[in-house]
Amino acid sequence: MSGLLAWLFSPVGLVVLLVIIVLAAAVRIVQEYERGVIFRLGRLIGAKGPGLFFIIPFIDRMVKVDLRVVTLDIPAQEAITRDNVTVKVNAVAYFRVVTPNDAIVQVEDFRRATFQIAQTSLRSVLGQSDLDDLLSRRDEINQRLQQIIDEQTEPWGIKVSIVEVKDVELPDTMKRAMARQAEAEREKRAKVIHAEGEFQAAQRLTEAAGVIQAEPAALQLRYLQTLSEIAVEKNSTIIFPVPMEFMEAFVAKLHKTDKEA
Repeated sequence: MSGLLAWLFSPVGLVVLLVIIVLAAAVRIVQEYERGVIFRLGRLIGAKGPGLFFIIPFIDRMVKVDLRVVTLDIPAQEAITRDNVTVKVNAVAYFRVVTPNDAIVQVEDFRRATFQIAQTSLRSVLGQSDLDDLLSRRDEINQRLQQIIDEQTEPWGIKVSIVEVKDVELPDTMKRAMARQAEAEREKRAKVIHAEGEFQAAQRLTEAAGVIQAEPAALQLRYLQTLSEIAVEKNSTIIFPVPMEFMEAFVAKLHKTDKEA
């Protein structure tokens, strides 16, 4: 042990130790999903990686940048829609770094900056949209949000791929009003369907009346059919009016018999 310590503190040992320290400071390993942005004496050199490479110790400085997709939760934002309804909406955004140099040089903290832009953009889009659009045209609002945020983060080397509105929280009074509106809409559809049925039935009756008027015998057949249907009820006393058309044949026969006599 004393011999090893003596060797380490010898000139040769100090040189070897210094070389090891320099190599450890010079060697950098960057993962496949990362890039290392190199600065030399404060000046940007560029991004390197992935893999193993060397930098100049104490002169070069490396900042690692993750290129994977980042999931950014946007907390609930309270806003007033264009039709004066107060809502709370939260969302989620997906973005990634496409230009590591700009993500480090152009903005101090690209994650925090993207988060702030997403919050303000969400409030702005909510204020420009109606409540019906927010509930029924969510895809259009998502696309508009994605375009706005992506345009503002593009100079930072950030690509926003997806923005999705998750939950829309409405006041209780608005929920009750929407429930009443939905109920009224269902009643309206029911009345319209009923009216259409009555109209079609009236059309069919009109057509039937035209057939009976053209063929008087059809009315007699209809009476006979009605008699056969009500004859099933043996416990009922039914007074059925006989049309004059049925009696005309018998009256004509009686007149003919009287003339022959």
